Amino acid sequence: MTLAVRDLSVRFGGVAALAGITFEVGHGAVTSLIGPNGAGKTTAFNAITGYLRPTGGDVTWQGASIRGLRPSAIARRGIVRTFQKTSVFPQLCVLDNVMIGLHLRGRAEWPAVLAGLPRVRNEERQLREAADDVIEFVRLRHRAQELAGALPYGEQRLVELGIALAAKPALLLLDEPAAGMSGAEKDAVSRLILDIRGRGITVFLVEHDMRLVMGISDRVIVLNHGRLIADGRPADVQMHPDVIRAYLGSARAPA
Repeated sequence: MTLAVRDLSVRFGGVAALAGITFEVGHGAVTSLIGPNGAGKTTAFNAITGYLRPTGGDVTWQGASIRGLRPSAIARRGIVRTFQKTSVFPQLCVLDNVMIGLHLRGRAEWPAVLAGLPRVRNEERQLREAADDVIEFVRLRHRAQELAGALPYGEQRLVELGIALAAKPALLLLDEPAAGMSGAEKDAVSRLILDIRGRGITVFLVEHDMRLVMGISDRVIVLNHGRLIADGRPADVQMHPDVIRAYLGSARAPA
């Protein structure tokens, strides 16, 4: 299962936020999209996941175009994302937050729910077991019954990640998953991302922390001013002259 971006362009008036970028995200890998502020990273995520309509080019998933589809339709195809700004349901407990993320997997229709049919109760039990598994996986078992909005920032980010995982993605897009976290929290998120890959989920992330990116990525794609300037293994990208200039304007590597 491969995500392919072909000559993708996004323009805002006379400004090219993305200028015809082309790349692929291979199955079962951790791929990072990096670049200086304003490089077009989140714009690319938004165009891929249906939150922004491209001006040109195409996005395909498993060989079929998903350009122009609504975010919900793209999510049903197995592409799920998180956002830069933490997005949880603050007045609900952690368990209920994750249960909401499971809605894509529910099959019961409203008449059956209202009638309280046995198959509905069985599905509810299965979904709760699935939610318990997700909460355990993101290391929040001890917080399951606490309000999401009362948790520390780093744990709220884990709740958001749990909501995304509950949808059972084949491809998970993470937009700055470690933003605002302490060093220890970033290390924990790094390990969790590798565990997600270990479950067979392809991970595509935007992240500014180069230590994290270089430590967990199988491949790194670099944007600058809406253009792709490098694409390859972390060690090679780190020493690429265009990447060095984009980040530092000097002969030092962005480590």
